[in-house]
Amino acid sequence: MSLRINDTAPDFTAETTQGTIHFHEWIGDGWAILFSHPKDFTPVCTTELGSVAGLHGEFKKRNTKVIGLSVDPVSNHGKWAIDIEETGGHKVEFPMIGDTELKVAKLYDMLPADAGDTSEGRTAATNATVRTVFIVGPDKKIKLHLSYPMTTGRNFPELLRVIDSMQLTAQHKVATPRIGSRVMMSSSSPLSPTKKPSSSMPTAGNRPSLIFASFLSRSNPSQPDYAKSRVPSAVAPRHGRGVRPGP
Repeated sequence: MSLRINDTAPDFTAETTQGTIHFHEWIGDGWAILFSHPKDFTPVCTTELGSVAGLHGEFKKRNTKVIGLSVDPVSNHGKWAIDIEETGGHKVEFPMIGDTELKVAKLYDMLPADAGDTSEGRTAATNATVRTVFIVGPDKKIKLHLSYPMTTGRNFPELLRVIDSMQLTAQHKVATPRIGSRVMMSSSSPLSPTKKPSSSMPTAGNRPSLIFASFLSRSNPSQPDYAKSRVPSAVAPRHGRGVRPGP
């Protein structure tokens, strides 16, 4: 089953390090990140889990739950969590799914249907495609998915910027361009240049498509001052926070 942005995230029941969860019920009315690993104790994944553990408070501020998955038993995850804390310096406070029957990996198209039904005998190499991040919104729709090779660690501070952007654009008709640029008016906004712009609308030179959200701020003082926003340090000033991603 191929999954795309805006598809409903498949629901499932699974055993985790924090007990049995029903995925959609576990998400509740917030946001969620599901990120997967091919095998416990793999070096790159260990550093990634340490990074997520260190950012757990930042995700919590954003009403975002985090859940990991590895194609190994839950009992192994508990041992791995000790190693992660010793290596990264942060306790793992989020649940880890034990996908010993490969059900979730298949459900989320990370392994083919003919991959079998047990993790026994499988290696990190045979599970190499179980390296995907999914961000799921309160509506249980997939908002983002990224797949990485085993040799390349994932940048989880970047996901904070992405979540800030998606939460902001879910509430306001703006768009967040490249890092360091001002937040822009979305083309779907009633103030966008797809409507006839008035002479008072600020534009970027002769490119009215780049109307900045500063106009939104000036026209409606009750709105946040997006004109001062920077991505990612203050992409969502309503939160009053932001974390700049690493290189």
